[in-house]
Amino acid sequence: MRYWLMKSEPDEASIHDLQRAGTLPWTGVRNYQARNFMRDEMQLGDGVLFYHSSCPEPGIAGLAEVCSAAYPDATQFDPENHYYDPKSKPEAPRWVHVDVRWRETTRLLSLKELREAPELASMRVLERGSRLSITPVTPQEWKAVLKRLHGQ
Repeated sequence: MRYWLMKSEPDEASIHDLQRAGTLPWTGVRNYQARNFMRDEMQLGDGVLFYHSSCPEPGIAGLAEVCSAAYPDATQFDPENHYYDPKSKPEAPRWVHVDVRWRETTRLLSLKELREAPELASMRVLERGSRLSITPVTPQEWKAVLKRLHGQ
């Protein structure tokens, strides 16, 4: 089992949207490294730290899990969609996504709190200039986040 931090702007898809829906497709990823994580490394049941980004207070807002294998992201083919990619063709799609399933809405574990936690200092989301929307999380980081969220 692997663990991931997946960023979403709450205006686009929040942890509350995921909770209401139960399952959502993680569409709109247009970075090759993040795409490759979904395509090549994510597996059913992998844990997800659902991270609210580009908002007044960014941070981990809940837990989810990967619940599908990667498959073509339909938004790349829709000229009306913000994530349309005219260079991508249905016979050779560039972009994929996975579905994620809601597990828990938590208190917000803010970016500030993440930065202040010595045991989380190596998290990729905390690296200077890190803008990837999907990053791997180590088992030790996963446990440390859960401890902070659940006070264990």
